[in-house]
Amino acid sequence: MAKFNDKASVFLKFAIVLSLFLMISTAQCRKISNGSSGDANSTPECDSVYGAQDGDTCTSIATQFDLTLEFFSSINPNLNCDAIFVGQWLCTDGTV
Repeated sequence: MAKFNDKASVFLKFAIVLSLFLMISTAQCRKISNGSSGDANSTPECDSVYGAQDGDTCTSIATQFDLTLEFFSSINPNLNCDAIFVGQWLCTDGTV
């Protein structure tokens, strides 16, 4: 009887782990498929880019392309305005 209980215990643990894995993966799939619904974590789409030149700042680039600083920042979400480097590709037109 002890062998049966050990095998049953292992099977039960395996079934629980498998069930948890399936629940988590299903939840992740739903999260990914709903990602394009316009939530706060959506990725901006860039239609035009600009290669930064020496002396460029976020403000000067936004002004050059008639953009508000807020919109420029929203289409370049990972941009550090204090560390723009020459040749850095920046989005100058797109959707958020």
